[in-house]
Parts: sequence; C-alpha cells; structure tokens
Amino acid sequence: MLDMDGTVLDLAYDNYMWLTHVPGRYADEHGLSLSEARHYLFSKFGAAQGDLTWYCLDHWSERLGLDVIKLHRDEHHRIDYLPGAREFLEVVRERHIRVLLVTNSHPDTLQLKDEVTGLSQYFDGIYSSHSFGFAKERQEFWHALQEEVGFDVGSTMFVDDSQPVLESAAVYGVGKLVAITRPDTSEALREDVEFVGVEGVSDML
Repeated sequence: MLDMDGTVLDLAYDNYMWLTHVPGRYADEHGLSLSEARHYLFSKFGAAQGDLTWYCLDHWSERLGLDVIKLHRDEHHRIDYLPGAREFLEVVRERHIRVLLVTNSHPDTLQLKDEVTGLSQYFDGIYSSHSFGFAKERQEFWHALQEEVGFDVGSTMFVDDSQPVLESAAVYGVGKLVAITRPDTSEALREDVEFVGVEGVSDML
C-alpha cells in the first residue's frame, strides 16, 4: 500500500499550493500582505491538521471564500512524480504484485493528479480517506479499509511520508512500515524518522 503525495508524487506541488499560492490569493482578496495571510491561514490549518477537514477542499473553499480546486488546477503543471517513482510502479506492475493507493487526498485533487500523471493505471485499487469519513491518522480509517479491502495486516507493506499516519498504521498492527525521507524535492532530506526510511520508493527495488 502506497501513499500518494510525498510517496508517489512530489509533495513540492502541495506545499507550494498551501504555503504560497493559496495564501497569496487570500492576501489579494482581503488586502493583506502575504505574511499576514500566512499567519492567519496557518493558524486555521494547524487547528485542523490530522483531521479529515484538513484534506477537504470543499471545507477550505467555504472557509476561505476561494475556489480552491480551481487554484489547484491553475497550477497543475507543477504536479509530477517523485524521482524514480514511476519506474518503481512499472516494475511492481510487471511483477504482478498487488498494489493499492491509500491517500488522504480529496477526490477532486486525486482526480486532477490522475489526469496529469495517469497514476491510476499502476494500482489495483485506489482508496481515499474521504470515502470512509476518517483520515489515515485515525484508527477508524484502518478498520474501515480492512473491512473494504481485507488485507493481511502482517504481510502488507505500507509506505508513507507522514509520521502520524505511520504511527496510526503501527497501532493498527501493520507489520511492514516504510517512511519516505525526501517527499518534497525542493527540501532537504528528513533525518528524524522513527521507521525504516528510504529517500524514495525506487530505493526499495
């Protein structure tokens, strides 16, 4: 099971959207400086982090008075695979290994990213936490996914870039957990991971 953003796709796109582009548009709409907009929005984002609303574009469109999915589409040229990720997926497919995409991504951004990258062709199933009503950080998500998929907890490998998500998977009992240490190509390697770490999924080949 693979996460999408920061595991298969470059998190640089999402970080640009939420740290720069959305705050910039919010600043323009409200006559604020970028710094003022960031200060306000980051407090709102922080309060929702780890909850499903943090990943919900409908929620943020309503709260911010912006068409957030349009903002994402306007910058779709920034969406890309992480280095070696497409090649990894091709190898996994050739070896007939069952591979699932397990993401907190909102269905609208999931659709947009699939349109740009064609990533759905590499997966036997795609599961968004929005379909279950709980983010991957919550135990309820894993119980719902298990009921839907019926995966073997002990033999399944789960790869993600989020420490809280990996911790939640560990509590549920997923036996093989791997952390991506460079989910954003514009940032430095992460060194404070608590799980087995690889810079990218291609390192597992």
